[in-house]
Amino acid sequence: MKPGCRELLYGCLLLAALTPAHARGTYQTPEAFIDEVFGGARPAPRKIWIKAELADAARAILGHDLGVLRLSYWGAAGRTAWILDDIGKDQPITAGIVVNNGAIESVRVLIFRETRGWEVRYPFFTDQFKGATLRGKDQLDRGIDGISGATLSVGALTRMARLALLLHAHSADAQTGDAPPG
Repeated sequence: MKPGCRELLYGCLLLAALTPAHARGTYQTPEAFIDEVFGGARPAPRKIWIKAELADAARAILGHDLGVLRLSYWGAAGRTAWILDDIGKDQPITAGIVVNNGAIESVRVLIFRETRGWEVRYPFFTDQFKGATLRGKDQLDRGIDGISGATLSVGALTRMARLALLLHAHSADAQTGDAPPG
């Protein structure tokens, strides 16, 4: 073997072995995401109350109770941003989702805590959600291609996208196209 090749080979093997461990972490803080979405002119956070009908619809999407009485979101003129969590395999995945006039504008993985499935953070996956709307009560209007070895993470991101669309539809911003009074 040529001089230095062995070291290069060992380095590549070490890097390949450590990649999933480095995939865990905070890719963007929720605060930075909201600032980016609204160009630094962050609107005040708003609250959506999770009343019985909305709680039932959220349960149908998630497969479990939402577990809160109200959720914070940020919105202006028919556009809302949501910071949501759902369990992949064992740990929560935190995503930022922007909905604009009833269609998904963007999905971003903000914090990933799982050991597998981290590929869902890349645009080749998240870009599939752009323009998606709800068909019927709680299904996306399109199929989302999975990623081999990331089935549970794909499912979590898909559920969060569906939930964001549902929440947006029940928000004051979607109903008025502008900020709620007071």
